[in-house]
Amino acid sequence: MTGNIRLHVQGMTCGHCVSSVTEELEEVDGVRSVSVDLVPGGTSTVTVDADSSPDSTLLRAAIADAGYEVATS
Repeated sequence: MTGNIRLHVQGMTCGHCVSSVTEELEEVDGVRSVSVDLVPGGTSTVTVDADSSPDSTLLRAAIADAGYEVATS
């Protein structure tokens, strides 16, 4: 079963930010692809396409490793 997971990420401002977040998320087991709708200076939407539902804690940790945080609500 595959699924898309959407996360709202704060602090991303440019293509380098997108690359950093994408690279970290692609390291998580089961993640097939990542796409980002960048909103510079705002809250960007990150869509993770995965083979199954990866642990959201792992996805949040990957985003934190890239230097950003998932928005709450």
